[in-house]
Amino acid sequence: MSEAPAFPSNFVETAQTLDRATIDALREAVALGRWPNGARLSKEQQGLCLEAVLAWEHRHLPPEEHTGYVPSPQDACGSAPEAPAPLRWLDDA
Repeated sequence: MSEAPAFPSNFVETAQTLDRATIDALREAVALGRWPNGARLSKEQQGLCLEAVLAWEHRHLPPEEHTGYVPSPQDACGSAPEAPAPLRWLDDA
């Protein structure tokens, strides 16, 4: 007798098994605040969709492609950041 396939045991595991098209649809729904049929997402739905997208990205994408990724200043400009220059106030006179 063969064993049944293992099913994900929690939300994160389930989200990580979704396909790219589903994740893209969830990401768009969160961004627009609406489902493809025009119905508004509730706050709970927005949170769950975003959680699913983040869980999927964590498993399938490199960190620099994750939603909300902010590169370091060196990475963003391609060179080391400049040292901050002191402010110089000019007299009104």
